[in-house]
Order: sequence, then C-alpha cells, then structure tokens
Amino acid sequence: QVQLVESGGGWVQPGGSLKLSCTTSGFAFSKYTMNWLRQEPGKEREMVASIDAEGLRRSYGSFVQGRFTISRDNAQNTLYLEMTAMTPDDTAVYYCRPQSWFAEWGPTDYWGQGTQVTVSS
Repeated sequence: QVQLVESGGGWVQPGGSLKLSCTTSGFAFSKYTMNWLRQEPGKEREMVASIDAEGLRRSYGSFVQGRFTISRDNAQNTLYLEMTAMTPDDTAVYYCRPQSWFAEWGPTDYWGQGTQVTVSS
C-alpha cells in the first residue's frame, strides 16, 4: 500500500525558510503528478504546489507569490517543498499526495501524518 511520510516542518520566524520532504513508497512515484497541500485548524485543505511526473511543469497557489519551490527526486521517490520569506499565514500542517489516487493503492481517504509548520516571532 501507498505510504506518504512528510518531514522537515518546525518553527520558523517570519521571513525565514524551511524545506519539507515527502518520502513515498508503494506506487510508481516517477509516473505521477504530485501535490503539496496544507491545512490550517478549522479550515479546508488547500493546494500549495503541484509538479508533473517529469518535474518539468510546476504550479502554485496564488498565495505563494514566488516564495516556494516544489521539486522532486524520482530516483529517491521523494518530493520537496522549499519555502522562503515565510509569514504567519503559512502556519499549517503540510501534506503531500499524488494528484490521482487509485483504489489498489489503499483507502481513498488516506493521508500521511503531515508535518507541522509554525511561523511566528
């Protein structure tokens, strides 16, 4: 079954930077578009960034405004999110997930544990 393990979160001051990682297993990582999403308490998950299977096309939520970079290492089955110029509004739990989900991968409501990012002074 698919496993998604997010890491790299923590506390950072406004203006600071973090790099998140998502290690994956149980599916052919290199064949699928991957997404980073985030969720603040009491709010819906929102898309942060997306990258196609080859790593050639990227898209970002409007709030990113050039501050974040999504990347991937298909040899290591790992997804990354580099965040810079962070603000308190970036405080959330960050998740990674394939853009498509197939029943043979496991429950469709599966999510990794996420990684908490807190931006405050």
